[in-house]
Amino acid sequence: MNATAPDDAPRDLVGIGIGPFNLSLAALADPLTGLDAVFYDQRPAFHWHPGLLIEGARVQVPFLADLVTLADPSSPYSFLSHLRATDRLFPFYFAEQFHIRRAEYDAYCRWVAESLPSLRFHHQVDAVRWNPERGLFEVDYTQLDAEGEAEALGRTHARNVVLGVGTEPDVPDPLRPLVDAPGAPVLHAADYLDHREALLAAGHVTVIGTGQSGAEIFLDLLRHRPAGRERLHWLGRSEAFAPMEYSKLGLEHFTPDYTRYFHGLAEPVRDRLVAAQWQLHKGIDAATAADIHDELYRRTLDGGWPDTVLTPGVHVRTAGRVATTRVELHLEHAEQKTRSRLTTDAVVLATGYRERPLGRVLAGLDPYMRRDSRERPRVDDRFRLLLDPCVSGSVYVQNAETHTHGVGAPDLGLAAWRSATILNDLTGQEPYPLPGRTAFTTFGLEQGRPQIPSARRPVALTPLVDGV
Repeated sequence: MNATAPDDAPRDLVGIGIGPFNLSLAALADPLTGLDAVFYDQRPAFHWHPGLLIEGARVQVPFLADLVTLADPSSPYSFLSHLRATDRLFPFYFAEQFHIRRAEYDAYCRWVAESLPSLRFHHQVDAVRWNPERGLFEVDYTQLDAEGEAEALGRTHARNVVLGVGTEPDVPDPLRPLVDAPGAPVLHAADYLDHREALLAAGHVTVIGTGQSGAEIFLDLLRHRPAGRERLHWLGRSEAFAPMEYSKLGLEHFTPDYTRYFHGLAEPVRDRLVAAQWQLHKGIDAATAADIHDELYRRTLDGGWPDTVLTPGVHVRTAGRVATTRVELHLEHAEQKTRSRLTTDAVVLATGYRERPLGRVLAGLDPYMRRDSRERPRVDDRFRLLLDPCVSGSVYVQNAETHTHGVGAPDLGLAAWRSATILNDLTGQEPYPLPGRTAFTTFGLEQGRPQIPSARRPVALTPLVDGV
């Protein structure tokens, strides 16, 4: 394995991970003269939840919640700019679609990724350390070849770091040993399209999870299995197949005003609210729920009922293989306290995602990190990890701060605003003025005027070098 020489010219910003949030940051950073930024990701190219790009599935935020528009509507990296570049602006205008297809959002993000010179795919970040002698972060990475094998080692120095490592599939403990094991397929919804044909051919399929992904997968399987022989179970822990809260005032929980309010609450209150607000982001889109009911109803027109079972309020206690070709689920109903067994030929786990642990990458910074009572990193109002004062640089986080900033942390609608907040703080200027008010709701009795984070003192930026 080759080793590349350390880059002694420090970067102003090194981004780790290139998902939608760091892609937003890279797009808004691109026109800032003098800001030297680079973003690393181990994947060969950008893709957004490829296993869930189900035909017809839509993004649950309006197209204005793209990577840049809510911070800079004139950006060349907006969704409308993408439509113009692909000669689709007029068709989109006449389509009158406020919520675009998920595959279309993925294509838009890939278009932006292919346009930004600051992105480095095939680069796996291994460690981040603070070098007190140089007053810089050291970012070690492995450069990967086309097959994903290690090709070279490298190191970059940075004044600041931003983590956008995203989430990972959340698999319930009883089913974890069965995922990817030989025999009947047990897979997370993230891999649904890769296994769709096998699932359609399976004798009986169980979908676990009563959120949007579970609804979309159940609907897709239902539409493509023969009437009267659907043989589908749809189960989940939630007490109902509940609709997502999508009222206009309810959506104000995804505004900067609410994010600032939430951040100012006491830690126990924040933890209670995150758990209680599940219907803001874990429910089912009303149109999807209606489509499921319509499809089930259509299958009753010739008499009889579809061979489907939809049961909320159920969790899997244990699970195991039956003769290696089937799966047996041991179920318990939360309200009845009754138990039963279900034997199935395939299981799809639409059980959501969880924040990726930061420990592997940030182990070198652990002595400097400040944590809350549950050992989670503390994050300030500018999305910076609270570090020991001896660390002069900043580590920003994206979609790793639900516990400090609320349910809006993973929401695409706040991506551009958060990126603008980070860039304003990083540059010590205000390249992206932040809105003074974003909600009609006043959250709290003592809120007063919204407290918009001010930019920190200007910092000296490294001039860009042609070709870098």
